[in-house]
Amino acid sequence: MKVGIIGNGTAGLTAAISLAKKGNEVYIVGDTIKKTNSYLAQAGIAFPILDEDSIRKHVLDTINAGRHLNNEETVWSVISKSSEAYDFLLSLGLEFEGNEIEGGHSFPRVFTIKNETGKHIIKLLYMRAKELGVQFIKGLAESVAIKNKKCYGVFLDGEFLKFDATVLATGGYTALFKYTAGSPLNLGTLIGDTVMKGALARDLEFVQFHPTGFIGKNGIKLISEAVRGAGAKLINSDGERFINELEPRDIVARAIYMQTQEGKEVYLDATDIEDFKSRFPQIYAFLKQENINPKRDMIPISPIAHYSIGGLSVDTYYRTNVENLYAIGEAADNGFHGANRLASNSLLECIVSGLEVSRTIFRERPKLRENIEPLNTSQEAGDVEQIREVLWKHAGIVRSGEKLKEGIKKLKNIEADKRIKCLAEGILKSALWREESRGVHYRVDFPFTREEFKTPSFWRC
Repeated sequence: MKVGIIGNGTAGLTAAISLAKKGNEVYIVGDTIKKTNSYLAQAGIAFPILDEDSIRKHVLDTINAGRHLNNEETVWSVISKSSEAYDFLLSLGLEFEGNEIEGGHSFPRVFTIKNETGKHIIKLLYMRAKELGVQFIKGLAESVAIKNKKCYGVFLDGEFLKFDATVLATGGYTALFKYTAGSPLNLGTLIGDTVMKGALARDLEFVQFHPTGFIGKNGIKLISEAVRGAGAKLINSDGERFINELEPRDIVARAIYMQTQEGKEVYLDATDIEDFKSRFPQIYAFLKQENINPKRDMIPISPIAHYSIGGLSVDTYYRTNVENLYAIGEAADNGFHGANRLASNSLLECIVSGLEVSRTIFRERPKLRENIEPLNTSQEAGDVEQIREVLWKHAGIVRSGEKLKEGIKKLKNIEADKRIKCLAEGILKSALWREESRGVHYRVDFPFTREEFKTPSFWRC
């Protein structure tokens, strides 16, 4: 069986390793691993494996953070496989250095490596995949080859790459927002492409904004939640502490936004963390380049787009509604995160979804026998910067029906890739439809949770 995995982050590499072990011919299409969000991941992975912790506690924390919009079956399914995910990483030779607590967790179950966990995981996954004979094709897939709601592979540099099974592990769409520390490649182009060809998207309105982004002269960076877990405090320009730093991300991000709306600046005070340099070397390094010493200086912060909870709608086994097309990691959504992702559940989901999709594909054994030539629907990206401005201004941390309608009108006049516009339209219209505030989606005109909206949203172009 010939399997194509589009994306070489944690989810894609995990799936490739598992499929290769089962004797499949596996190809990964992607750019350098250093451009993936997985490589940039600072904090760690949530594993409920220590004494006094439990799967049930982790499930409850996940559902509480997700504001009860989670698919409970999926939550139990993913978290019950956390021991398998942990053992999988240990089998690669990974060694965690400690465990910490992060916002929304009731127990210090986040396992880390110097708060640059993603880099260490990705390197080991890549080496193991190479050892198993996984073939790497460098480049970015242009479009997904779908005809009559059946997937046949992808196009790369105009060439049709045919696969029996195709797995989208391309990450999310946070690069559609003006400010993000994630990979600039995460425009969600292939998500939009598949939606325009009959796939179903889910919960596009739920975009998580990380509370402590850093916008400096050397670019936009992320200051891990683990820094707050280690004792750093959020202080406004009046010297006031205005929020419990370990509340879930949606609450903290909104609190910071409200401070800025009042004309105040917000800082992270990490001066009491004695071993900042050794605990957070990556963060220390970029702060030093910005002439900030966290031992004595306040760190100016601002919320930034961080994680797209929505994505291609998949079931518990990571199957889309398009035959032979699967989606995993941040590209997929089966209700695990609900309306707000619990910190450090993302890498857990990447590993679990990678292992699970390999079992699904091996069990179903798809085999393409048709000799057809699907259309390559790739386009020029166009004015993506204008789309990023529109989404940041009209579908950002705080939303309203009026602003969302304005954003939809502005989007129509932007000359850009129709697939990207399809996805951006889905974000705006899904947010307009959801007339409530839940998790990362906050409407000033509907500030309360409403029972009739305790349901996922779905989008087709």
